Amino acid sequence: MPVELDGVMYFATESLVWGGGRAFYDPGVGGRVLARAHLVSVGQFSDIAAQEMYREPGDDLDLTEVVTDGRAVLGDGRYETLVCPGAMDGIPVVTFTAPWSVNELEWNAPSAPYVRMLGSGLLEAGAWEPDTVARYLAACPGAAGQWSARDVADLIAIS
Repeated sequence: MPVELDGVMYFATESLVWGGGRAFYDPGVGGRVLARAHLVSVGQFSDIAAQEMYREPGDDLDLTEVVTDGRAVLGDGRYETLVCPGAMDGIPVVTFTAPWSVNELEWNAPSAPYVRMLGSGLLEAGAWEPDTVARYLAACPGAAGQWSARDVADLIAIS
């Protein structure tokens, strides 16, 4: 399901899987984030988050703090901060990101396979045209100046 959130998506650090920068969400900065929401159980979300945090899956996360306060910090590593930017149809939208802000570290351009995967996912949500997705991804901090909208459009056209 397509979602538009307040904040900014940016690329930083280095993905061991994809190469290049990882995507992070900073809800504290003005802007618009195009995203795709999936309805998952607490257990499924907990397993996905544990894998991204390099933890053993199995224990359900207590989401009370993030749903109540909008943010919960589980550690200081990447993807160890939970954020709840709102709700859809009465169901809290919860994601994970880094504890740092967009301007607290050096940006790093994402790899072509990562950009293709992100762009394809946004297109599959069905709310945005390919040119909109391409311009959006190319403008994100870390990608801007490294990826043109045309380059991104070419990548997602072959997905």
